[in-house]
Amino acid sequence: MELLDKEHCIYLLDEDNFDFPTLEMMNDDLVAVGGDFHPQRLINAYSNGIFPWFIDEYNHIHWYSPQKRMVLEPQNMKISKSLKKSIKNKGFVIKSNENFEEVIKNCANIKRKHEDETWISDEFIQAYTNLFHLGYAFSIECYLEDELVGGLYGLMIGNVFCGESMFAKESNASKVAFYHLCNQARKNDIKLIDCQVHNDHLESLGASEISREEYFKILEGK
Repeated sequence: MELLDKEHCIYLLDEDNFDFPTLEMMNDDLVAVGGDFHPQRLINAYSNGIFPWFIDEYNHIHWYSPQKRMVLEPQNMKISKSLKKSIKNKGFVIKSNENFEEVIKNCANIKRKHEDETWISDEFIQAYTNLFHLGYAFSIECYLEDELVGGLYGLMIGNVFCGESMFAKESNASKVAFYHLCNQARKNDIKLIDCQVHNDHLESLGASEISREEYFKILEGK
């Protein structure tokens, strides 16, 4: 790796190996640029607390490890009254890993407040679909009358589920999918759901921020 920005400790990744900066080498949220979406590079990234966020105009992947990490312990999910009603009475059917590619495509195409465009490009869709076929990426899907109306996807790294994105076409559909993710996590002894960076939606579900150092300890099983 080549150090591109000494002040912010941003590294240019090598093309011929899949190494990433260690915790001691990090300073800012953005820790590296470059590389590719080879499955092993992606697995190494998540195993080292790093994830790709977007591709810039020069076709460089930007890799992040936030100094403040948004996370949720599965047992701490907050369930509102409206969400309880949706879980019990709305008729949602939940499935896992049956329509992964459609989930990620919906995450890419859904319109979101305060966002003009998505970071989930065709390259991201192909890369994470490859990880799904290799058994590293997973989806939770929410159906209503046989139509996919909500869901989420992410990766499993040790006992941490690294959430990537979610979508909803029906009110509370993504929250219902998230509720079932938390249930599965508790049953399978998953310690933490990584939500990456803060947003109000995740906070309303019970997620909170911890330090990058604390997140690395959990990721390492300490």
